[in-house]
Amino acid sequence: DTDRALVLLEEYCKKLRKPEEQQLKKAIRKVMGIFKSSLFQALLGSFIKKQARYGTTSYPSPPAVLACDVLGCPKA
Repeated sequence: DTDRALVLLEEYCKKLRKPEEQQLKKAIRKVMGIFKSSLFQALLGSFIKKQARYGTTSYPSPPAVLACDVLGCPKA
């Protein structure tokens, strides 16, 4: 899901060309950097293990939720 979120955010960033959109583009790039960080990946791994342990694997991961919130993806 993290990879999908990164792809969606990258596609969205490519559409941001107007000067007034550059601050949003910068913020999205910062989020993308966080998603790629080893600390985030470790925390996400811990989150996924807890989901599996408690049987809540049907919920989308935080990166996918954030990307969909930014991009306006329909909720499943």
